[in-house]
Amino acid sequence: MASPSQAEIIDSAMFCNTELALAYYDPDQKWLIRKHLLSLHKEFSSLYPSIDTYIHHDGTAVKLLKVYGYLYISHLLPLVHINIWVHEHYPHVAPMVQVQTDKTNPICPNHPFVDPSGLTTSSYLHTWVPFKHDLLGLAHNLVKIFSLDHPYVVSVPPSMSYPSYVSKMECMDRLWCRLHYEIIGLKENTKDEVEKLASLQEEMRARVDITDNLIIGIDHEKTELKQRVKEMTDEANVLVNWLMVNKVNLSVTTGGSIEDAFECVNAISTLKMECMAEEEALGELMLGLDDAFCKGVMSHEAYFKQVRLLAREQFFALAKLEKLNQEGSSNVEVSCFVDSLKHMRISP
Repeated sequence: MASPSQAEIIDSAMFCNTELALAYYDPDQKWLIRKHLLSLHKEFSSLYPSIDTYIHHDGTAVKLLKVYGYLYISHLLPLVHINIWVHEHYPHVAPMVQVQTDKTNPICPNHPFVDPSGLTTSSYLHTWVPFKHDLLGLAHNLVKIFSLDHPYVVSVPPSMSYPSYVSKMECMDRLWCRLHYEIIGLKENTKDEVEKLASLQEEMRARVDITDNLIIGIDHEKTELKQRVKEMTDEANVLVNWLMVNKVNLSVTTGGSIEDAFECVNAISTLKMECMAEEEALGELMLGLDDAFCKGVMSHEAYFKQVRLLAREQFFALAKLEKLNQEGSSNVEVSCFVDSLKHMRISP
């Protein structure tokens, strides 16, 4: 039987009109709670009744009876310190169980029955039946589930062995424990697979971007090639029309060189072509000097010196071409003109 001090605490809390009066108003409920508390303390002498304020999830604060102390699991495992709150609507509502934790006894992460705050649940609490389940049965159930998987971080692994006989409630707890860890493992595997698939998705997106850029580049190149073909076709048509207008024998392209169709007819034509080629070459050379200067390959002095010399040469080439366009086509005049060109160049 419980010690007189424990019975007195319960009686004074239940039946005395003091500041310690609890949120239990039905006399039959009070006698039932008293009976269950005394039965619990008789078998689990390490659990003691006391009075404390409980705050519900909605913020309501009520004075309730609670049982605090520890549960002995085995000599290999540490004691489990718990609080069992007797709900104001007990036994129609199941008690609230909380495992006490501290720095020396942290809650095992991902525990199947205890959350990080210490709040405890089990099949016994989930299937609570008024007047059939009680505090004593709850304490026995807690010992069984904590022997199955201790709430504190311990070196002893959870026991997954199956005895020859278990009750339906214990079987449910064992099944829940096994399913809990299998779900955790499945979540970890799924998380890894999702991360791998996400990485693969990013890689595929990068490849799609590269492929799209290649397709766009090929389309641009195709468009440019079509434009170039059109330009070359137009140029070829212009050339053919020129040959037809000037009555050039097109058969030279089959029997000889294509350059034969553009053979200069006299010395003046040859000089004109040479002057035009020289002027074009000098222009290209000056463009190359501009690029070299912009890239810092040439200094200012070297750039201006070379451009001045090339501009002078280009001027003489244009002057020659202008002079040739004004001259007649006789060989005597051509000879005199060539001799005069030799004296046109003025030294820089």
